[in-house]
Amino acid sequence: MQNHTGRLPGLDLLRSIAIVWVMLFHSFLLGGLGPDWEWLSRYGWMGVDLFFVLSGFLIGTQVLQPLARGERLSFADFYLRRAFRILPAYWAVLAIYLAWPGFREAPGMEPAWKFVAFLTNLSIDYSANAAFSHAWSLCVEEHFYWLFPVLAVLLMRRPAAWKFGALCAALVLGGIALRAGIWLHHTALDPNFLRNWFIEDLYYPTWNRLDGLLCGVALAVWKCFRPQHWAHARRHANAATLAGIALVALACWLFRDRIGLLGNSLGWPVLSASLGLLVFAGAGRDSLIGRWQVPGAGWLAAISYSLYLVHKAIYHVVQAHWGDALAGHGLLAFAVYGATALAAGAALHYAVERPFLRLRDRLPFLTRRAVQAAVP
Repeated sequence: MQNHTGRLPGLDLLRSIAIVWVMLFHSFLLGGLGPDWEWLSRYGWMGVDLFFVLSGFLIGTQVLQPLARGERLSFADFYLRRAFRILPAYWAVLAIYLAWPGFREAPGMEPAWKFVAFLTNLSIDYSANAAFSHAWSLCVEEHFYWLFPVLAVLLMRRPAAWKFGALCAALVLGGIALRAGIWLHHTALDPNFLRNWFIEDLYYPTWNRLDGLLCGVALAVWKCFRPQHWAHARRHANAATLAGIALVALACWLFRDRIGLLGNSLGWPVLSASLGLLVFAGAGRDSLIGRWQVPGAGWLAAISYSLYLVHKAIYHVVQAHWGDALAGHGLLAFAVYGATALAAGAALHYAVERPFLRLRDRLPFLTRRAVQAAVP
Protein backbone atom coordinates (compact mmCIF):
# COMPACT_ATOMS: atom_id res chain seq x y z
CA MET A 1 0.00 0.00 0.00
CA GLN A 2 1.24 3.49 -0.81
CA ASN A 3 1.04 6.53 1.39
CA HIS A 4 -1.58 9.23 0.94
CA THR A 5 0.45 10.98 -1.77
CA GLY A 6 0.73 7.81 -3.81
CA ARG A 7 4.44 7.53 -3.01
CA LEU A 8 6.22 4.70 -1.24
CA PRO A 9 8.38 5.90 1.69
CA GLY A 10 11.01 3.22 1.03
CA LEU A 11 11.52 4.30 -2.57
CA ASP A 12 11.58 7.94 -1.51
CA LEU A 13 14.29 7.08 1.00
CA LEU A 14 16.36 5.30 -1.64
CA ARG A 15 15.93 8.18 -4.09
CA SER A 16 17.02 10.69 -1.46
CA ILE A 17 20.05 8.55 -0.61
CA ALA A 18 20.90 8.37 -4.31
CA ILE A 19 20.90 12.15 -4.84
CA VAL A 20 22.86 12.89 -1.65
CA TRP A 21 25.40 10.21 -2.58
CA VAL A 22 25.87 11.73 -6.04
CA MET A 23 26.23 15.22 -4.57
CA LEU A 24 28.89 13.96 -2.18
CA PHE A 25 30.75 12.34 -5.04
CA HIS A 26 30.76 15.53 -7.08
CA SER A 27 32.41 17.35 -4.21
CA PHE A 28 35.63 16.54 -6.08
CA LEU A 29 34.85 19.74 -8.01
CA LEU A 30 35.57 21.60 -4.78
CA GLY A 31 38.77 19.69 -4.10
CA GLY A 32 37.01 16.88 -2.27
CA LEU A 33 35.77 16.58 1.28
CA GLY A 34 39.19 15.87 2.69
CA PRO A 35 40.63 12.61 4.06
CA ASP A 36 38.20 12.44 6.97
CA TRP A 37 35.20 12.34 4.63
CA GLU A 38 36.68 10.61 1.59
CA TRP A 39 35.02 7.31 2.49
CA LEU A 40 31.64 9.03 2.25
CA SER A 41 32.11 10.39 -1.26
CA ARG A 42 34.37 7.82 -2.93
CA TYR A 43 31.59 5.55 -4.14
CA GLY A 44 29.00 8.29 -4.63
CA TRP A 45 28.85 7.60 -8.36
CA MET A 46 26.87 4.48 -7.41
CA GLY A 47 23.96 6.79 -6.66
CA VAL A 48 23.36 7.09 -10.41
CA ASP A 49 23.07 3.30 -10.64
CA LEU A 50 20.49 3.40 -7.86
CA PHE A 51 18.54 5.91 -9.96
CA PHE A 52 18.78 3.51 -12.91
CA VAL A 53 17.33 0.61 -10.91
CA LEU A 54 14.54 2.83 -9.58
CA SER A 55 13.74 4.05 -13.10
CA GLY A 56 13.74 0.54 -14.50
CA PHE A 57 11.31 -0.58 -11.81
CA LEU A 58 8.96 2.42 -11.88
CA ILE A 59 8.87 2.94 -15.64
CA GLY A 60 8.80 -0.80 -16.19
CA THR A 61 5.76 -1.09 -13.92
CA GLN A 62 4.05 1.81 -15.67
CA VAL A 63 4.53 0.18 -19.09
CA LEU A 64 3.90 -3.43 -18.09
CA GLN A 65 0.80 -3.09 -15.89
CA PRO A 66 -1.61 -2.41 -18.77
CA LEU A 67 0.05 -5.10 -20.88
CA ALA A 68 -0.33 -7.61 -18.04
CA ARG A 69 -4.06 -6.78 -17.96
CA GLY A 70 -4.33 -7.46 -21.67
CA GLU A 71 -4.72 -3.77 -22.54
CA ARG A 72 -3.00 -1.84 -25.30
CA LEU A 73 -0.19 0.50 -24.32
CA SER A 74 -0.72 4.08 -25.49
CA PHE A 75 2.67 5.16 -26.80
CA ALA A 76 1.45 8.73 -27.25
CA ASP A 77 0.39 8.98 -23.60
CA PHE A 78 3.60 7.40 -22.36
CA TYR A 79 5.95 9.63 -24.34
CA LEU A 80 3.93 12.77 -23.66
CA ARG A 81 3.92 12.12 -19.92
CA ARG A 82 7.67 11.50 -20.01
CA ALA A 83 8.21 14.71 -21.97
CA PHE A 84 6.32 16.78 -19.38
CA ARG A 85 8.33 15.08 -16.64
CA ILE A 86 11.82 15.42 -18.09
CA LEU A 87 12.07 18.21 -20.63
CA PRO A 88 10.97 21.49 -18.95
CA ALA A 89 13.52 21.47 -16.12
CA TYR A 90 16.19 19.99 -18.37
CA TRP A 91 15.72 22.62 -21.06
CA ALA A 92 15.65 25.40 -18.46
CA VAL A 93 19.01 24.32 -17.04
CA LEU A 94 20.46 23.77 -20.51
CA ALA A 95 19.43 27.31 -21.45
CA ILE A 96 21.28 28.69 -18.42
CA TYR A 97 24.38 26.67 -19.28
CA LEU A 98 24.31 28.01 -22.84
CA ALA A 99 23.55 31.64 -21.97
CA TRP A 100 25.79 32.05 -18.92
CA PRO A 101 29.31 30.61 -19.26
CA GLY A 102 30.01 31.56 -15.64
CA PHE A 103 27.41 29.02 -14.55
CA ARG A 104 29.42 26.14 -15.99
CA GLU A 105 31.49 23.96 -13.67
CA ALA A 106 34.01 23.50 -16.52
CA PRO A 107 34.98 25.92 -19.32
CA GLY A 108 34.15 23.75 -22.33
CA MET A 109 30.76 22.31 -23.25
CA GLU A 110 29.52 20.01 -25.99
CA PRO A 111 27.32 21.57 -28.73
CA ALA A 112 23.74 22.27 -27.76
CA TRP A 113 22.29 19.88 -30.34
CA LYS A 114 23.88 16.91 -28.55
CA PHE A 115 22.06 17.82 -25.35
CA VAL A 116 18.79 18.43 -27.18
CA ALA A 117 19.07 15.08 -28.97
CA PHE A 118 20.24 13.28 -25.80
CA LEU A 119 23.41 12.06 -27.51
CA THR A 120 26.00 13.61 -25.23
CA ASN A 121 26.90 10.30 -23.64
CA LEU A 122 27.66 8.65 -26.99
CA SER A 123 30.05 11.27 -28.31
CA ILE A 124 31.85 13.55 -25.89
CA ASP A 125 35.32 15.05 -25.68
CA TYR A 126 35.41 14.87 -21.91
CA SER A 127 38.81 16.47 -21.46
CA ALA A 128 37.68 19.60 -23.33
CA ASN A 129 33.91 19.69 -22.77
CA ALA A 130 33.05 18.52 -19.26
CA ALA A 131 30.40 21.17 -18.49
CA PHE A 132 26.94 19.65 -17.86
CA SER A 133 28.49 16.25 -18.55
CA HIS A 134 26.33 14.72 -15.82
CA ALA A 135 23.53 14.88 -18.39
CA TRP A 136 25.01 11.58 -19.65
CA SER A 137 22.75 9.68 -17.25
CA LEU A 138 19.68 11.49 -18.58
CA CYS A 139 20.70 10.36 -22.06
CA VAL A 140 20.78 6.75 -20.85
CA GLU A 141 17.34 7.21 -19.29
CA GLU A 142 15.94 8.76 -22.47
CA HIS A 143 17.24 5.92 -24.61
CA PHE A 144 15.52 3.55 -22.20
CA TYR A 145 12.26 5.49 -22.52
CA TRP A 146 12.48 5.38 -26.32
CA LEU A 147 13.20 1.68 -26.67
CA PHE A 148 11.70 -0.19 -23.73
CA PRO A 149 7.96 0.32 -24.46
CA VAL A 150 8.46 -0.86 -28.06
CA LEU A 151 10.43 -3.90 -26.94
CA ALA A 152 7.85 -4.71 -24.25
CA VAL A 153 4.98 -4.63 -26.76
CA LEU A 154 6.92 -6.82 -29.21
CA LEU A 155 7.72 -9.40 -26.53
CA MET A 156 4.09 -9.46 -25.41
CA ARG A 157 2.91 -10.64 -28.83
CA ARG A 158 4.05 -14.14 -27.89
CA PRO A 159 4.99 -13.88 -24.22
CA ALA A 160 7.14 -16.53 -22.62
CA ALA A 161 9.20 -16.48 -19.47
CA TRP A 162 12.12 -18.15 -21.22
CA LYS A 163 12.29 -15.36 -23.79
CA PHE A 164 12.62 -12.73 -21.10
CA GLY A 165 15.13 -14.84 -19.19
CA ALA A 166 17.21 -15.40 -22.31
CA LEU A 167 17.14 -11.68 -23.10
CA CYS A 168 18.28 -10.82 -19.56
CA ALA A 169 21.09 -13.38 -19.68
CA ALA A 170 22.21 -12.13 -23.09
CA LEU A 171 22.28 -8.51 -21.94
CA VAL A 172 24.17 -9.28 -18.72
CA LEU A 173 26.73 -11.62 -20.26
CA GLY A 174 27.03 -9.46 -23.36
CA GLY A 175 27.62 -6.40 -21.19
CA ILE A 176 30.36 -8.14 -19.23
CA ALA A 177 32.08 -9.23 -22.44
CA LEU A 178 31.68 -5.85 -24.13
CA ARG A 179 33.04 -3.84 -21.22
CA ALA A 180 35.92 -6.25 -20.70
CA GLY A 181 36.77 -6.05 -24.39
CA ILE A 182 36.69 -2.24 -24.36
CA TRP A 183 38.87 -2.16 -21.26
CA LEU A 184 41.44 -4.61 -22.64
CA HIS A 185 41.55 -2.84 -26.00
CA HIS A 186 42.14 0.63 -24.56
CA THR A 187 44.59 -0.39 -21.86
CA ALA A 188 46.70 -2.00 -24.58
CA LEU A 189 46.57 1.06 -26.87
CA ASP A 190 46.46 3.89 -24.31
CA PRO A 191 47.64 2.68 -20.88
CA ASN A 192 48.54 6.24 -19.78
CA PHE A 193 45.07 7.69 -20.44
CA LEU A 194 46.20 10.25 -23.01
CA ARG A 195 42.48 10.33 -23.77
CA ASN A 196 39.88 9.74 -21.07
CA TRP A 197 38.54 6.61 -22.75
CA PHE A 198 37.22 5.28 -19.46
CA ILE A 199 34.57 8.01 -19.34
CA GLU A 200 34.01 8.40 -23.07
CA ASP A 201 33.96 4.78 -24.23
CA LEU A 202 33.17 2.70 -21.15
CA TYR A 203 31.38 4.63 -18.40
CA TYR A 204 29.01 6.89 -20.36
CA PRO A 205 27.67 4.90 -23.38
CA THR A 206 24.20 3.48 -22.96
CA TRP A 207 25.09 -0.03 -24.11
CA ASN A 208 27.53 -0.37 -21.21
CA ARG A 209 25.05 0.81 -18.57
CA LEU A 210 22.05 -1.48 -19.01
CA ASP A 211 22.49 -3.59 -15.87
CA GLY A 212 20.71 -1.24 -13.47
CA LEU A 213 17.78 -0.56 -15.79
CA LEU A 214 17.50 -4.27 -16.58
CA CYS A 215 17.42 -5.17 -12.89
CA GLY A 216 14.64 -2.65 -12.29
CA VAL A 217 12.66 -3.96 -15.25
CA ALA A 218 13.07 -7.54 -13.99
CA LEU A 219 11.51 -6.45 -10.68
CA ALA A 220 8.64 -4.81 -12.60
CA VAL A 221 8.07 -8.00 -14.63
CA TRP A 222 7.96 -10.01 -11.44
CA LYS A 223 5.49 -7.64 -9.79
CA CYS A 224 3.19 -7.26 -12.81
CA PHE A 225 3.13 -10.85 -14.10
CA ARG A 226 3.62 -12.84 -10.88
CA PRO A 227 1.80 -10.68 -8.31
CA GLN A 228 1.03 -13.55 -5.95
CA HIS A 229 4.64 -14.68 -5.91
CA TRP A 230 5.73 -11.06 -5.43
CA ALA A 231 3.37 -10.69 -2.46
CA HIS A 232 4.62 -13.95 -0.95
CA ALA A 233 8.26 -12.88 -1.35
CA ARG A 234 7.59 -9.59 0.41
CA ARG A 235 7.58 -11.52 3.68
CA HIS A 236 11.35 -11.63 3.21
CA ALA A 237 11.77 -7.92 2.46
CA ASN A 238 13.97 -7.32 5.51
CA ALA A 239 16.23 -10.21 4.52
CA ALA A 240 16.45 -8.62 1.06
CA THR A 241 17.56 -5.38 2.72
CA LEU A 242 20.39 -7.11 4.56
CA ALA A 243 21.41 -9.08 1.48
CA GLY A 244 21.38 -5.89 -0.59
CA ILE A 245 23.65 -4.10 1.88
CA ALA A 246 26.04 -7.06 1.89
CA LEU A 247 26.14 -7.11 -1.92
CA VAL A 248 26.74 -3.34 -2.02
CA ALA A 249 29.79 -3.98 0.16
CA LEU A 250 30.93 -6.65 -2.30
CA ALA A 251 30.40 -4.23 -5.20
CA CYS A 252 32.51 -1.61 -3.40
CA TRP A 253 35.26 -4.21 -3.08
CA LEU A 254 35.03 -5.07 -6.77
CA PHE A 255 35.25 -1.36 -7.58
CA ARG A 256 38.07 -0.61 -5.17
CA ASP A 257 39.91 0.32 -8.36
CA ARG A 258 37.15 2.23 -10.08
CA ILE A 259 38.71 2.02 -13.53
CA GLY A 260 39.95 -1.57 -13.11
CA LEU A 261 38.90 -4.58 -15.15
CA LEU A 262 37.23 -6.47 -12.28
CA GLY A 263 34.76 -3.73 -11.45
CA ASN A 264 34.04 -2.77 -15.02
CA SER A 265 33.27 -6.30 -16.08
CA LEU A 266 31.68 -8.14 -13.15
CA GLY A 267 31.09 -5.18 -10.87
CA TRP A 268 28.12 -3.68 -12.70
CA PRO A 269 25.77 -6.67 -12.52
CA VAL A 270 26.74 -7.27 -8.88
CA LEU A 271 26.08 -3.62 -8.00
CA SER A 272 22.78 -3.64 -9.88
CA ALA A 273 21.64 -6.83 -8.15
CA SER A 274 22.48 -5.35 -4.75
CA LEU A 275 20.54 -2.17 -5.47
CA GLY A 276 17.71 -4.25 -6.91
CA LEU A 277 17.36 -6.04 -3.58
CA LEU A 278 17.12 -2.68 -1.82
CA VAL A 279 14.51 -1.42 -4.31
CA PHE A 280 12.50 -4.61 -3.79
CA ALA A 281 12.66 -4.03 -0.04
CA GLY A 282 11.59 -0.42 -0.45
CA ALA A 283 8.70 -1.19 -2.80
CA GLY A 284 6.25 -1.84 0.02
CA ARG A 285 5.27 -0.81 3.54
CA ASP A 286 6.24 -4.16 5.02
CA SER A 287 10.00 -3.66 5.42
CA LEU A 288 12.20 -1.68 7.76
CA ILE A 289 13.10 0.84 5.07
CA GLY A 290 9.55 1.06 3.72
CA ARG A 291 7.51 1.13 6.90
CA TRP A 292 8.09 4.70 8.04
CA GLN A 293 8.54 8.04 6.38
CA VAL A 294 11.98 9.40 7.22
CA PRO A 295 11.60 13.16 7.86
CA GLY A 296 12.69 15.11 4.80
CA ALA A 297 13.20 12.06 2.58
CA GLY A 298 9.96 12.56 0.65
CA TRP A 299 10.75 16.21 -0.06
CA LEU A 300 14.33 15.44 -1.07
CA ALA A 301 13.10 12.67 -3.36
CA ALA A 302 10.56 15.05 -4.93
CA ILE A 303 13.22 17.64 -5.85
CA SER A 304 15.93 15.08 -6.66
CA TYR A 305 15.65 15.46 -10.43
CA SER A 306 15.97 19.25 -10.34
CA LEU A 307 18.70 18.96 -7.74
CA TYR A 308 20.63 16.55 -9.94
CA LEU A 309 20.45 18.97 -12.84
CA VAL A 310 21.86 22.01 -11.01
CA HIS A 311 24.05 20.85 -8.15
CA LYS A 312 27.40 20.76 -9.99
CA ALA A 313 26.94 24.22 -11.45
CA ILE A 314 25.84 25.61 -8.08
CA TYR A 315 28.96 24.15 -6.45
CA HIS A 316 30.98 26.06 -9.02
CA VAL A 317 29.06 29.33 -8.56
CA VAL A 318 29.47 29.21 -4.78
CA GLN A 319 33.14 28.39 -5.08
CA ALA A 320 33.72 31.20 -7.58
CA HIS A 321 32.09 33.83 -5.36
CA TRP A 322 32.74 32.64 -1.82
CA GLY A 323 35.28 29.85 -2.15
CA ASP A 324 38.15 31.80 -0.61
CA ALA A 325 36.06 32.82 2.39
CA LEU A 326 34.87 29.24 2.94
CA ALA A 327 38.26 27.60 2.48
CA GLY A 328 39.44 25.82 5.61
CA HIS A 329 36.09 26.05 7.39
CA GLY A 330 35.29 22.35 7.16
CA LEU A 331 31.72 21.61 8.15
CA LEU A 332 30.62 25.22 7.59
CA ALA A 333 31.81 25.11 3.99
CA PHE A 334 30.17 21.70 3.58
CA ALA A 335 26.88 23.12 4.88
CA VAL A 336 26.99 26.24 2.69
CA TYR A 337 27.67 24.34 -0.51
CA GLY A 338 25.01 21.75 0.28
CA ALA A 339 22.36 24.24 1.40
CA THR A 340 22.89 26.44 -1.65
CA ALA A 341 22.55 23.46 -3.98
CA LEU A 342 19.39 22.36 -2.15
CA ALA A 343 17.92 25.86 -2.46
CA ALA A 344 18.67 26.00 -6.18
CA GLY A 345 17.24 22.53 -6.77
CA ALA A 346 14.09 23.42 -4.84
CA ALA A 347 13.72 26.66 -6.79
CA LEU A 348 13.96 24.82 -10.11
CA HIS A 349 11.49 22.19 -8.90
CA TYR A 350 8.86 24.65 -7.72
CA ALA A 351 9.32 27.18 -10.51
CA VAL A 352 9.56 24.82 -13.50
CA GLU A 353 9.28 21.10 -12.82
CA ARG A 354 6.22 21.08 -10.57
CA PRO A 355 4.06 23.49 -12.65
CA PHE A 356 4.57 21.37 -15.75
CA LEU A 357 3.73 18.20 -13.83
CA ARG A 358 0.51 19.85 -12.65
CA LEU A 359 -0.26 20.97 -16.20
CA ARG A 360 0.29 17.41 -17.39
CA ASP A 361 -2.14 16.10 -14.79
CA ARG A 362 -4.78 18.62 -15.93
CA LEU A 363 -4.64 17.73 -19.62
CA PRO A 364 -8.06 16.17 -20.33
CA PHE A 365 -6.91 13.33 -22.55
CA LEU A 366 -4.07 12.29 -20.21
CA THR A 367 -6.30 12.54 -17.15
CA ARG A 368 -9.02 10.49 -18.83
CA ARG A 369 -6.57 7.74 -19.80
CA ALA A 370 -5.09 7.66 -16.29
CA VAL A 371 -8.54 7.25 -14.72
CA GLN A 372 -9.46 4.50 -17.19
CA ALA A 373 -6.23 2.65 -16.44
CA ALA A 374 -6.97 2.79 -12.71
CA VAL A 375 -10.36 1.13 -13.10
CA PRO A 376 -10.11 -2.69 -12.71
